[in-house]
Amino acid sequence: MKAPIKQRRQKECGNPACGVKFTPVQLGQKVCGWACGLAIKDVNQERARKAIQQRERREIKASKERIKTRGDHFRETQAVFNEWIRLRDAALPCVSCGRHHAGQYHAGHYRTVGANPELRFEPLNVHKQCAPCNNHKSGDIVNYRIELVKRIGTEKVEWLEGPHEPKKYTVEQLKAMTAEYRAKTRELKRGSA
Repeated sequence: MKAPIKQRRQKECGNPACGVKFTPVQLGQKVCGWACGLAIKDVNQERARKAIQQRERREIKASKERIKTRGDHFRETQAVFNEWIRLRDAALPCVSCGRHHAGQYHAGHYRTVGANPELRFEPLNVHKQCAPCNNHKSGDIVNYRIELVKRIGTEKVEWLEGPHEPKKYTVEQLKAMTAEYRAKTRELKRGSA
């Protein structure tokens, strides 16, 4: 026994100038006839063009994500972490010279990344530092340590100076850290706004 053919419901024409009720002949039909279809073609073309561009951007972003190396993820995580450090310490002066100035600030590491890569993303090890201290005075470590003891205490500074287990970050860990520090950065920006 055959199932009865389902009647299509009437709908209003998609052309705002027409407004006629019609029974669609095809699935997805939006207008009552070809004249109304031609009348709204520019609107539909613009919408379709935007949808195509959006899909292409998503595809490009996904393909770029697939070809990223571990080093690319490392650099991205470091940039997001550094931005968070600068925002976290925005109200504080340079950790080395104690100055507030209009120049550029870095996220300066107390224990360098070259000597202690395991402390690269340790928030206790990284503080806002002016560019002259970080670049031209190699971090001005003596004054950095004096201020660091005031900020975090002697016990934590000695922990930073002690031995640490090497860390080998996976791509998944780097992605998670990037997401975490992006969220923290957004939170700090919302709080300061």
